[in-house]
Formats: sequence, C-alpha cells, structure tokens
Amino acid sequence: MHSPIKIDTMTVEDLAAVVSIEGPTQMTEASLREEMLRPWSRMWVAREGSGVVAFVVAWHVADELHVLNIATRVDRRRRGIGKALMEAVLAYGRRREVRKLLLEVRRSNRVAMALYRTIGFFATGVRIRYYADDEDAVEMALTLDPETGEVLPHTDEVRLDS
Repeated sequence: MHSPIKIDTMTVEDLAAVVSIEGPTQMTEASLREEMLRPWSRMWVAREGSGVVAFVVAWHVADELHVLNIATRVDRRRRGIGKALMEAVLAYGRRREVRKLLLEVRRSNRVAMALYRTIGFFATGVRIRYYADDEDAVEMALTLDPETGEVLPHTDEVRLDS
C-alpha cells in the first residue's frame, strides 16, 4: 500500500528527485533552478510519503496559465497522480481568476491527451515538428467561466486523425 499523495510547492531540495523523473520532455537541474527564479513560474510536486513521485511546471501570465511540463515516475503512473497535479493547477487557476489554461502534448501521447480531456481540455491546434525529435505537438486549452470558475465545455477546434 502506498502513502497518500500530497501536492506541494517545489523546493530546491526537490530538484534532484524531479530531474530523475522520466517524461516526454526531460528537465535539467539548471533549467529548474532558472524556472524558480522567474516570477511567473509556478512549480508543484506530488509527494508519496517523503518522496517526490511527480511534478508540474507552469507559467502564470496575465489571466492565462500555461502548463510547460508534467511527469510522473514510471513506477507510479496510472494511479491518478498526474490528474491530482492537474487538478491542483486548475484549483490554483480558479483562485487566481485565470481564464484559460494552455498546454502542448506530443501527438503520440494519447494517454496524456485522454487525461487532459477528462479535466476539460480541448485541442486547438497542431504544431508541426514542434519537438526536437520532429514529433508534432497538439495544442490544448481549457476555458474557465469568469463568473463561476467552472470549466466551460468545448469541442476540438482541429481534427487530430491523420
């Protein structure tokens, strides 16, 4: 049995554990330290017991929150940890009156896209050969109602079957 998941703000002490997490886009300790210095950067970790098992990095600019990177340790995937992190990001967005959440996801990462869709994200575009390995990125967005903070349902704006 695993300990309950706790979502916390990322600290310098978490960096080595975060760097060790394999994800579609690997982050270095130097890049994470740079993110910590940016006033618009928001960084969270998911802890299980005393260990970091997942993380998310986002930028909060004006009334938008852009998720730059999210990853869960391989041995802890498919347990709802990524969803818990995204729900924490969404809760932050609601508290700060964010109107739109944005992210890019690898076109091949159907599991992540399905997770984002359960939260309310929809596809808005495709960035051809966006990643260093030339894989396309699917741009996704989620819109919050300015009055209630509730997710506004929306259908995809682009077709992804190709």
